[in-house]
Amino acid sequence: MATTTDNLKDAFAGESQANQKYKAFAKKAEKEGFANIAKLFRTTAEAERIHAEGHLKALEMIASTAENLQAAISGETFEYKEMYPPMLDQAQQEGHRAKTMFKFALDAEEVHANIYQKALAAVQNGTDMDVSDFYLCPICGYIEVGKAPEKCPVCGALGKVFVQVD
Repeated sequence: MATTTDNLKDAFAGESQANQKYKAFAKKAEKEGFANIAKLFRTTAEAERIHAEGHLKALEMIASTAENLQAAISGETFEYKEMYPPMLDQAQQEGHRAKTMFKFALDAEEVHANIYQKALAAVQNGTDMDVSDFYLCPICGYIEVGKAPEKCPVCGALGKVFVQVD
């Protein structure tokens, strides 16, 4: 029999997936000219995010910034060392189109872990990071600190497509 903790974990996963799925659906609706339906999907995505965050809080998985950074480092490290390599291998063997995003994610997750490690070092020294500009490649998820690169080292996208997230 599932415990409430098990249920919270399942609910968090489901709500998180719904959030991302509805954001993707909104982009598609927008491209197809359905502005109001896109807005509905974005609004519902935000509702699902609220649910997911509530479940995460109930799980007591939001801790101090240092602990949250360590959790993020652990998660990103798991993804690039253990999760994505066999997924990429299988997709390559099958010739599946997922191989491209698996490779992008594998390479980007290592960078994410390294940036989080620098952030953790700052927090452990009682300071914030000394940079405030982070540039995200909207193609592969690579993050550059300080200024956008001329070319994304993961997917080759031009630096002019990088975005800053508030």
